[in-house]
Amino acid sequence: MDYRSVAEQVCQAVGGRENIVSAAHCATRLRLVIGDDKKCKKETVENIEGVKGVFFASGQLQIIFGTGVVNKVYDEFIQVAGITGATKEEVKQAASAKQSLPKRLIKTLGDVFVPIIPAIVASGLLMGLLEGLSKVYPDMANSGTYTILHLFSNAAFTFLPILIAVSAAKVFGGNMFLGAVIGMIMIHPDLVNAWSVATADSIPTATAWFGLYDIRLVGYQGHVIPVVIAVWFMSNLEKRLHKWVPEVIDLFVTPLVTVLVTGYLTLTIFGPVFSWIETGVLNGVEYLITFGIGAAAAGAVYPVTVVAGVHHMYNELEAGLLSANGINTWMPIATAANVAQGGAALAIALKTKNKKLKSIALPSSLSAFMGITEPVIFGVNLRYMKPFIAGMIGGACGALVAGITGVGATAYGITGIFGYLITTDYVLSYTLIILVAVGVAFIVSWILFKEETQETTEEGTKETIDLQKEHSVEISQNKEKDEFAGAMVSSPLKGTAISLSDVKDETFANEILGKGMAVIPEEGIVKAPFDGTITTLFETKHAVGITGKNGIELLIHVGINTVELKGQYYTAHVKEGDSVQAGQIILEFDRERIKEAGYDITTPVIVTNSDEYEEIRLEKTGTIGYMEKALLVR
Repeated sequence: MDYRSVAEQVCQAVGGRENIVSAAHCATRLRLVIGDDKKCKKETVENIEGVKGVFFASGQLQIIFGTGVVNKVYDEFIQVAGITGATKEEVKQAASAKQSLPKRLIKTLGDVFVPIIPAIVASGLLMGLLEGLSKVYPDMANSGTYTILHLFSNAAFTFLPILIAVSAAKVFGGNMFLGAVIGMIMIHPDLVNAWSVATADSIPTATAWFGLYDIRLVGYQGHVIPVVIAVWFMSNLEKRLHKWVPEVIDLFVTPLVTVLVTGYLTLTIFGPVFSWIETGVLNGVEYLITFGIGAAAAGAVYPVTVVAGVHHMYNELEAGLLSANGINTWMPIATAANVAQGGAALAIALKTKNKKLKSIALPSSLSAFMGITEPVIFGVNLRYMKPFIAGMIGGACGALVAGITGVGATAYGITGIFGYLITTDYVLSYTLIILVAVGVAFIVSWILFKEETQETTEEGTKETIDLQKEHSVEISQNKEKDEFAGAMVSSPLKGTAISLSDVKDETFANEILGKGMAVIPEEGIVKAPFDGTITTLFETKHAVGITGKNGIELLIHVGINTVELKGQYYTAHVKEGDSVQAGQIILEFDRERIKEAGYDITTPVIVTNSDEYEEIRLEKTGTIGYMEKALLVR
């Protein structure tokens, strides 16, 4: 490959040097921030030699080249473009600055509410299970065990303002413990519990701002936005005080002033004003989604917000609904939208004669049924558009059923099949939502989708290109079939083996970089799966490439988006060019620290030269140990 030529073609296709704001790369992708997206010729980029995929995400144009190639293209690209290389974090900042104010606000809300999903899911699942069991076994509700477990199920919702405050402080760059204090102030026992106001004999008041007006001494249980606003103010005040206050007294003065000022403003201004606004918005949304046509419109629009990258805003909505009413009526609508996209892709998988499309559409549709839609939307439905529209129609029909039946969930962060765990009171209705959404989307997609035999591009037809690739692969397979028959790749990690389609990254899930597997590691050790040579070791040490003596090229990518850690928590025991023996330790990583930093530690193990083989099959799922048989390559 002529890397210089590839870089020049990419530069030209994205609108030239003047349209490039920033550039960086990770283990597999060239990440660009461009000035005007309309000047980018995405189809042209897709057909450049070496490009395995192209997509926009989070304000970035991400071009997948694969390990060992992307760094060489990047080196040439920054010279061709006449720019200085940037870190991935700098590119993210540039991309964020490029986004509109509403989109940045939505992203910020997502950053606040997404990290607390596990706590909400744990409490919601337990609540749903307890409710279901108590209906089957009524006497259980009177037991001591039920009382204890019910306490557990309510904990996250009772202290939700504190969870939100801690997460918000981290996002806004404030002290998380001071943020927790602000959350505690808002639900302090000296305030009347917001959920008890209706039955309270009287509501105490206090004079604020030297007699200017009175405030009700009521807690903020059931509210989320006032907490975010309060902690945003707190974080900015704290950062300014650190600059203004002399270091010798900073430790004492800054926390005191921060809590004092923020706490008073929260109880006298932020809380009353923004709780009123939040209540109005929630009431409006509740009315909309309980009204059939409104629910249908929401189900149709939902996938569009996923494409736009603003769907995390629904986390705040769901948290608000749960906190205020104890039930999440948005979740069934999201389920309808998600499974409908899966139903549309399933129709393609069954109808198409294109083996490559079928191999992508089927697993991605199953992933959508589990609530993960990025692979099916970006990998299949958007490429052909009609299935995407079919999914929107199916989502609208399913959401209409959700609005009419009034189905609600006890948590958020879970949709699809797993949603049954948090909708135990609505099993039949929830099933009907899924069946209608999937059924309508499947039928419409089947009718609309037509197999494309020819699609003209600037360099020929995609059909011709695909045929050429298939022909070259066939020659390679016939030539080396005997040599590579039945090779076994052992697991380089100890943990839980899963299918690539279950990885929460569309590049890996869609097998763009190649076929393989993934392991959720139990220990922070990576061992060589076979005898071979270290061909690639990234500076960040989060990914390593090894080529076996049998010709198998393997990429072990420890974690998702862990390039952002810049090598922190990783230790390499090898370097490029080293010969290694099967079972030899090649990498170590601090599993717990990486998780605490907010990263998914799922580790894809990819055969990057998959096209040279007839079959790559996952031999085992579930618990797997070091050097256990994992992949059959032949």
